[in-house]
Amino acid sequence: MSQILSELNASNVDALSLSKNEPSWLSEYRRNSLSIYDTLPVETSPLYTKYTYVKKMDMQQVSLDSKTTDTVPTFLQKRIRELEGQISIVQIGTNIHRIILPDDLASKGLIITSIDDAVAKNPDFVKSALESSNPHDDKFTALNNAAFNSGIFIHIPQNLVLEKPIHVVSCLSEDGISTISRNVIFAEENSKATIVQEIYSPTSQKQQAYLELLYTTVRQNAHLDITTLQMMDQSSVNFSTRKTDLGRDATVNWYSGLFGSMLSRYKIDYFLNGTGASANDSEVVFGNNEQNFDIQTNINHQSPSTEGRVVEKSILRNKSKSLFKGMIRIKENATKSNSFLSGRSILLDKDAKSDAIPGLEIFTNDVKATHSASVAQIDEEQIFYLKTRCLSHEEAERTIVEGFLEPLSRKMSFQVRAWIAYLVESKWDGRELSINTDEELAKFVEVEETRYNEDAELEQHYKYR
Repeated sequence: MSQILSELNASNVDALSLSKNEPSWLSEYRRNSLSIYDTLPVETSPLYTKYTYVKKMDMQQVSLDSKTTDTVPTFLQKRIRELEGQISIVQIGTNIHRIILPDDLASKGLIITSIDDAVAKNPDFVKSALESSNPHDDKFTALNNAAFNSGIFIHIPQNLVLEKPIHVVSCLSEDGISTISRNVIFAEENSKATIVQEIYSPTSQKQQAYLELLYTTVRQNAHLDITTLQMMDQSSVNFSTRKTDLGRDATVNWYSGLFGSMLSRYKIDYFLNGTGASANDSEVVFGNNEQNFDIQTNINHQSPSTEGRVVEKSILRNKSKSLFKGMIRIKENATKSNSFLSGRSILLDKDAKSDAIPGLEIFTNDVKATHSASVAQIDEEQIFYLKTRCLSHEEAERTIVEGFLEPLSRKMSFQVRAWIAYLVESKWDGRELSINTDEELAKFVEVEETRYNEDAELEQHYKYR
């Protein structure tokens, strides 16, 4: 029986836990988190309260249930077929629709499964992930801990190097039920992997939500590249709370492209716990109509010689809005750390709006830490110059946007650059948001493969002389 989020209570949480036959420690964990959820405000920091867009989520419309339909929406069927034969897990609503894990990788210890199966078969990992989450930090962290009805668990064993990416596809169900997903990723020592996360939703008559709490552990000397592409319909909302713990000499590169949903709220925390740990976070936001994007990214330097880099860029059309909140925290013993935080927005229409609130908290000497923010309308002189070069007004705008994203895209792989460029163009033209690898997208990939390859240019020079 479905339950409206605004009326969620302890009996609902107990019934959810009972339906999943969960151990007593997890049932108690849910109840404790719910009691904290009821007491917390939407924003715990008074600095951000006046800016937040979170109240646009209508809790009277968001419905929860332990089970949803697992029918794959028509618009997603092509993408699911394309992933056949690739390492992947597909989540439709609260159901795990399909897992593809080759036998040779399973025999080496790679685990890709649902959070429910992980609770039964890998309880120590799940328990440590849950306990690492402090429900007092944020109202929606507490909500996710209390009422998650689905989730994905990935464990990359020690010394395993994956040559091909793991695809994680999540889509809301067509019955209007929302999903609260508890996702966990462990990358053990000396492992290396790439994860591509795609988030979709069908068109819905009422507000539907994908609420995610993602905990990632990157052990000593492990390397993790993660790409998140959020392509949800604008009838839905997307909340994502993310925490990443990094060990000694561990590296994470996280690329996010946020294009869909009426409201996107991302709260991201990196904890550089080991000496030499490094986190690189790149975020691209493209809003139109009346979309709202609420992004908070924090880099916490806990040990010496750690490096953090956060770059967020927003492109806003029509009446869309973005809010970027960021903080660099360097603790007392984190000497010789280096950190950079930047939020920049370009406004394409007079009704678009963007706010940026970067901050620094530094408790030691011998560090480098810089932050910056800028919000500006598109430069009319640049538009005029490009129009004198026979470009239309729209073509001039698109050229300026490409230049705006160019420095950020250089940090990405050619495949991620191609996806971002394709999605920007799709949204600009009003097309369906997807990364189906059809001929049109293949052209983007081909361009990006050679875009910065000077050797390829030299080879072509001699080839066509």
